Amino acid sequence: MTDISQIPNPVIDTEEQQALRKVAFDLGSRYGMEYMREKHDAGETTDELWKEAGQLGLLGVNLPEEYGGGGAGMTELSIVEEELSAAGAGLLMMVVSPAINGTIISRFGTEEQKKQWLPGIASGELITSFAITEPDAGSNSHAITTTARRDGSDFVLSGQKTYISGVDQADAILVVARLEGSSSGRLEPALFMVPTDAPGLQKTHIPTEVRTPERQFQLYFDDIRLPADALIGDGDTALLMLFAGLNPERIMASGMACGTARFALDRATKYANERSVWKTPIGAHQGIAHPLAQCKIELELARLMMRKAAALVDAGRDDLAGDAANMAKYASGEVSARSVDQAIQTLGGNGLSVEYGLAGLLAASRLPRIAPVSREMILNYVAQHNLGLPRSY
Repeated sequence: MTDISQIPNPVIDTEEQQALRKVAFDLGSRYGMEYMREKHDAGETTDELWKEAGQLGLLGVNLPEEYGGGGAGMTELSIVEEELSAAGAGLLMMVVSPAINGTIISRFGTEEQKKQWLPGIASGELITSFAITEPDAGSNSHAITTTARRDGSDFVLSGQKTYISGVDQADAILVVARLEGSSSGRLEPALFMVPTDAPGLQKTHIPTEVRTPERQFQLYFDDIRLPADALIGDGDTALLMLFAGLNPERIMASGMACGTARFALDRATKYANERSVWKTPIGAHQGIAHPLAQCKIELELARLMMRKAAALVDAGRDDLAGDAANMAKYASGEVSARSVDQAIQTLGGNGLSVEYGLAGLLAASRLPRIAPVSREMILNYVAQHNLGLPRSY
């Protein structure tokens, strides 16, 4: 286990990380908010952006080099996500495919599974979704009822999931289910890779007000037959696997949220410098300047916690990463919502126009306060685990 004092400084970018930021931001800027909006309105996916990000090595920067990745870590992958989002072109499936699933498979998959999945995930030629949430099992994942039973050498999967991202883009879905434990005999968590074209899988689109190309789906598993190697890992390490995947999920959600806050603040400050009333730029007035300055301070604090969380994940300190990842996700979700709201207020009526691209972010800016875990559940976690207060639920 890496001694925490030996973890490299997570605050200041190295030259390589600075270069990575530029590549990612330049790529995002060539597509931008308008591209994402057009894809959403047309019901299309971000194939061109995704493909180019893969060709640049951005999608798999966190995955092992021997399987086609960049050999870096969550620090670098979150940099990519933040910069794309700051340019208005954040990719939600980066949170899922390389961050959650890529991390889980690279750490716990068999050698055959690593060879089967990781090169495609790293290049972007394969996209994988992740399914844990159920209609009656959201924050309480202990209530999951999707089950897999052994049938000879195969497994048969039954159940349902809800609000699963990007199933229409994905080649396969990493599904969290319950399986009779090989050691305990009880129903215990297990993760299965399920092809999106598997017989018995039904997908229903869930319309939302979030204006992004990545769509949400309800899934139904009707006795889907899966081969033995669909079970990721050995079947007895699912809880460790989930923690290994969900901490990167929170960090990447933080990257998207921080990037969104930067996008909003950039547009607001540019407008506040250019827009004059009574011959004075509106940004000179404290009623405009101070709320934007407050957002900037809170953004930088959120980014610092995100970098700490990523550094702990990269050092293999899962025992410490959970606290930091939850706090980073809380802080970034708050500043994302606040920055978009303040940017719209700064622009006044123009903040509601299509031209400036801010009003459409209102729903999206709320997303990090709700998913992948709500702000209230993070506050419960911190109260219980960090402050030692009694559990309320």
